[in-house]
Amino acid sequence: MRTIVWFIYFWIYLIALMPSLWKANRLEREGKLEERDALTAAVVRRWARSLLRVASVKVTLKGAEHLPKEAAVLVSNHQGNFDVPILLGYVGTPGALMAKKELLRMPIISTWMHHLRCIFVDRENVRQAMKSLQQAAELVSGGHSIIIFPEGTRSKGDAIGEFKGGGFKIATKAGAPIVPIRINGSYKVMEANTFGFLIRPAEVEVTILPPVETSTLTKEEANALPERVRDMIEHTII
Repeated sequence: MRTIVWFIYFWIYLIALMPSLWKANRLEREGKLEERDALTAAVVRRWARSLLRVASVKVTLKGAEHLPKEAAVLVSNHQGNFDVPILLGYVGTPGALMAKKELLRMPIISTWMHHLRCIFVDRENVRQAMKSLQQAAELVSGGHSIIIFPEGTRSKGDAIGEFKGGGFKIATKAGAPIVPIRINGSYKVMEANTFGFLIRPAEVEVTILPPVETSTLTKEEANALPERVRDMIEHTII
């Protein structure tokens, strides 16, 4: 029953947000991007937290003091589908996401993602993927943080997979700090349950680690970032 209620709530809330979406569209047309960004951040944070509340997910946040004031690349492990609302709802001002292009097909959600400045990636097209990384670097250089999941897929458990290097180029191109984030327990909400989609109550711990500066790294140090950041996240005391 909890799962049915959650999915009904998910879509009803989105529909109820249509006036806010129309306002965001209007602000964009009028070139009032700062107002649009502020509206989008407030709506997305409230929506994300409400999704977690309805699912009976309790989030404990540690290390919030490590979030820099300037734009950064937030690098997180990826245990489950609920990682996205967890990060959008609790980790600073909701940032853009590197997202697979298939999400463009989702009505309403794709428009909100556009207003959140998300970058859509075609993982089957190398040239397009490289273009997306450049767009993301320009976004961060322009003062907007972005969230990446360098494993590229959900682990559906405690294990942390290999970190792919592409997303780290966003930080090095922009000269922006990387903020490692450890999510623990989010897979218990859906992925650990029957059929992998039933929703169950869970406690999730999010730990924000000290940022890694990238502006002064040598080429060798930059190439070692994926393994370095993965090790930081994996060896976080939880």
